[in-house]
Amino acid sequence: MSVKVIGLIRLKDLAAFEIYRSQVGATVERYNGSIAARGPVDKTYWNELPCGAFNAFVELAFPSAEDADRWANSPEYLAIVPVRGLAMDLTLFRVNS
Repeated sequence: MSVKVIGLIRLKDLAAFEIYRSQVGATVERYNGSIAARGPVDKTYWNELPCGAFNAFVELAFPSAEDADRWANSPEYLAIVPVRGLAMDLTLFRVNS
């Protein structure tokens, strides 16, 4: 069953974000995934969670939960997590599609 990985992003450092963004796509593709959509959050209708506002999002698509899990825990992705930490605060979750 195909799955989506959704990221809700609060940008912190645009220069670090550009470095992260230039590298993350290749890690997703290596594990059979694709970037289905990404961009700025145009308007928030409700945010009742105590996590604050987000200003960007990403939607990744994977053919299976196993592919998504392998990507999220892969050495290639984990290698860019330090840059991600400089670039943004991130909530990342998987959903069945």
